[in-house]
Amino acid sequence: MTSSPYRQYAEFERVTPQQIGWASRYQAAILCDVAGRRGTLHSRIQAVNPAMRLAGPAFPVEVRPGDNLMFHVALAVAKPGDILIVDGKADTTCALFGELMVSQAHASGLGGLVVDAPSRDTDALAAGHFPVFAAGRNPCGPTKNIPGTLGKPISVGGVAVHPGDLVVGDADGVVVIPRSDVDAVLAAAEKKAAAEQQRLEAIAQGEWVSPWLDDALRGAGLQPL
Repeated sequence: MTSSPYRQYAEFERVTPQQIGWASRYQAAILCDVAGRRGTLHSRIQAVNPAMRLAGPAFPVEVRPGDNLMFHVALAVAKPGDILIVDGKADTTCALFGELMVSQAHASGLGGLVVDAPSRDTDALAAGHFPVFAAGRNPCGPTKNIPGTLGKPISVGGVAVHPGDLVVGDADGVVVIPRSDVDAVLAAAEKKAAAEQQRLEAIAQGEWVSPWLDDALRGAGLQPL
């Protein structure tokens, strides 16, 4: 594998370990909010266990519906910490992966899988510690004979994904932040998280009306409270 022609597709700039660690402190919802309500994958793509979380650089993979040939190649060449994010075309006629492929991803030190297609062996995946996000479940297996792409820009769940972008997933779903925007988004996330904590403390003290509500009502042409 050291001379594999496919390894070239894993050579791209990635978000840094420091950015990944910073991003791991925030919910996907916070990151989406401060990124302009953009970057969230379609809600069909969910963790197989709500406790699962992931954060890391995107390794984009495109496959034809119902075929996982290039998914297997990606597993062989991706770098530790990478999040394989697979455009499976939202095809639900079969699973694109299951316990064997997840076991390989875990053993290889990858950071997680995000797949716009079903998984199988769901009980085993949900009981494991490796983060897996998929679009449904299906016991039927895929074919393995159609070319696709690796390490190139793709669209997954309605979101553009470039190699090395930041991918964050949790119980709410998955958000992708362009690599060039990560520092600005994380700085904004820090401020928003602090503001939300202040609001929670105010609610606990009996301040039940959001401070922005009257202005929003006026802006909508309505009477304030």
